[in-house]
Order: sequence, then structure tokens, then C-alpha cells
Amino acid sequence: MQRQFYILSIALEAVFANRFRSILTALGIIFGVAAVIAMLAIGNGARQEILDQMKLVGVNNIIILPKAESQMEEAAKESAAGKKSTEKYSPGLSLSDAHSIASIIPSVERVSPEVIYESVLISEGVSTYGKISGVTPDFFDVFSLTLESGEMFNEAQLIEGKAVCILGATLKTKLFPKADPIGRYVKSGNIWLKVVGVLQNRAVSEELTGNMGISDYNNQVYTPIQTLLMRYRDRSVVTTAMIRGSSTTTTVSSGDAMVSFSTSANGNEDATNQIDKIVVKVSQTELIGATSDIIRRMLERRHAGVDDFEIKIPELLLKQEQRTKDIFNIVLGAIASISLIVGGIGIMNIMLASVMERTKEIGIRMATGATRKDVVFQFLSEATMISLTGGIIGIFFGLALAKIIMQLTGILTIVSGISIVISFGVSASVGILFGYMPAKKAASQDPVTSLRYE
Repeated sequence: MQRQFYILSIALEAVFANRFRSILTALGIIFGVAAVIAMLAIGNGARQEILDQMKLVGVNNIIILPKAESQMEEAAKESAAGKKSTEKYSPGLSLSDAHSIASIIPSVERVSPEVIYESVLISEGVSTYGKISGVTPDFFDVFSLTLESGEMFNEAQLIEGKAVCILGATLKTKLFPKADPIGRYVKSGNIWLKVVGVLQNRAVSEELTGNMGISDYNNQVYTPIQTLLMRYRDRSVVTTAMIRGSSTTTTVSSGDAMVSFSTSANGNEDATNQIDKIVVKVSQTELIGATSDIIRRMLERRHAGVDDFEIKIPELLLKQEQRTKDIFNIVLGAIASISLIVGGIGIMNIMLASVMERTKEIGIRMATGATRKDVVFQFLSEATMISLTGGIIGIFFGLALAKIIMQLTGILTIVSGISIVISFGVSASVGILFGYMPAKKAASQDPVTSLRYE
């Protein structure tokens, strides 16, 4: 053991004697380790964003949305190509659809229907633009939304359609920047709504609002769905004014009878849909696929075979996105690892040159009693020291690089302990692997030839 420590001290002395060359040799390892840590940090950040998105949309949620009229017409043309077909009437998404899903399918835990209108909101002389959403208490459970203050809708408010509301965090700040909104009133349209609660802040990315049908929870007023349907507008109800104001009449087939109905005068594509969205929470993740198939068949029957709805499963979409990002992160990690290999080749080249320069030193050591194993151990120790030192410095550079990337680009980076262990372990292995060939060459020198070397 004492002999090994003595050889280590000689190796350390040689590294410090050629410190500038040692630093240049370690640069490849330093940048390689830093690149690996930074790339893995970007990958971990991307994965965390996916997990956060899954929490926002709900792990076991199924989202049912109405199709736009243009989509329905295109689908009808494709299905009826070359065939004579009659159009069928569908009432669109309705509350009865939501009630049927909740009462018939046993794997369904919660059903949250939602109606959304855009509106100007006014309170105490302050006005802002936002959305008013008619929901049930299941909405807050499905999306794991909690109240910052106040209380949830009670049974009487839900059944009787009372003029009450819960504010999102952003609207609370805009309408009541200094006052407590609980018990105060917000005007939406011609209706004054009493504020009974305020939601905690919940950030939602633009990607989710666009692709997953998820709303910006902070910029909405939530009221009981019956309140919205009774006090504002129920699109499933056909009034005399709508019939008189309509300029077109469409004839459709419902079973064997021909039925005429008038389209809305405002030309709204979603006029036939009583509600804008249904979110279904399934009790178990493995039942999502089967449950979505059952919901699709049920709605097809209820809508007379009209394909006027679409079903989205956010978890599956997000998992596909996560797989794509994982593949991308593997590629990034592989590219970053190449710099470690390049650094190892640099160590091997410098150590081979060092063997040539120190040929006489090797001969003197072997002539004074050093064995071939001692020479191998000495040069292998030098390579490993350079590699480990470069690995340690590279770790600090990698941490700094990950932080700089997050600050400059806004990309979330998370440095994990496993990435540090892997990069440091690889740097040590590179030093040993690429340092062995120069060490073996040094040990194979003939002592007599080495002593004669000038």
C-alpha cells in the first residue's frame, strides 16, 4: 500500500509539473461533462412539463367536444361519396348526454359539463374582458381546482340557478385589486352575480388551451350551469323570435318522418350544442380506452348517427408527446457524450506524447527497481487524475450552463443527481480506458534503450 501511495505522489507531481498541458488535456472532459449534464437537465425539464400538463388536464380524463360545422360537412361528404343519403338531425352535445354518461357507464367517476360565453365583466366601475362558464361542482374536482377563499356552490344554488359565481385568480386581481370580493357583485351582461368564492391561481400553457381544450382557469367567472342556461341563454331552446328571425329552413330526416326546423339567425355554428364541453373522469387509468369506446357508441346512438362530436384523451396525447421528447433527449445526450469520447482521445494522445518525452525517466525508474506494473499504475493514475479533475470542474460548469439556459431561453431545466453521477462516472471510465494504452506502452519500454534515449 505504501508503494502505491508513493507512485500516486509521483503521478501527482508529474501532473502539477505540466499543469498547463494537463488543463488543456482536461478541457475535452470538462466540456463533455458539462454538455451531458445540461442536455439531461433540459430533458428532465421537458419531462416535468409533461407531468405538470397531465396534472392540469387530469390523468384519467376524457374530453368530449362538439365538431365545427365545417368538419361535419366534410365528414358527411366523405361518408356519402357515391351514395345517396339523407341528413339526420342531431341535437348536439346536451346536458342529457352528460347525465346519461354518468348514470349508465360504471367506470365513470365524475362528469363535468361546461357552457362557456365570452363577456364583459363589470364591478364597482372596473370593467374587463373574460369568460363566464356554467359548471357543476364536479368541474373543480375533475381539474383539482381549490378555493383560495369563500365556499363552493350549495345544492340550492345549483338546482334553482341562483345568480352566484366563483372568480378566477386573474379576474379577482383585475376587478378587486384591493378589496375582498366575497359577498360583492360582478355584472355579466344584464345579470348581477354574487361572488361566493375565489379560486387559487393555476397557470395553463398556451399548448394546453389550444390542443387539449383546456381553459385558462384564472380568467373566468364560474357560475352554476343551470344559472347560465336559465338566466343567459340555452342554445337547445328554439324561441318564436328565433323562428321569425330565421331566413333559411332546412329539411332533415328523423326516422321515417320529415321534420323542418329553422336555423339560428345569428349563424352560430355551435347553435345546436346546448353545452360546449363534457369532461369525463374515469375511475381507473386502464379503463380509459374501453370507456371512450363506450361513450362514442352511446353518443352516436343519441345523436342519430351524426358525427358531430370528437373525443380526446389528453393522457394518451401527452404520452405520445413525452415519447417524442424522450427520443429527442436521447439524441441530445448521445451528441453530448461524443464530446466525452473526444476528450478521452485527447487524453490518450497527450499521454502518448508524454511517454515519448519521458522515455529516459521511465528507463531510470525501471533501472532503479520499478516494475512494469508500477509504470502502468503511474501513467494510468496520471490519466485518471486529469479525467477526474476535468469531471469535477465539468459538473460545476454543467450546473452553471443549465441555469444560464433556463434564464436566457425560458426552457425549464432540472439537474438530477443521477445525471451528475453518470457524467462523473463516464469521465472516470474515459480516463481509465484511454489512459491504459499509453500506460501499457510506457511499461513495455526496454530499460537499456530508454536510458540511451536523448
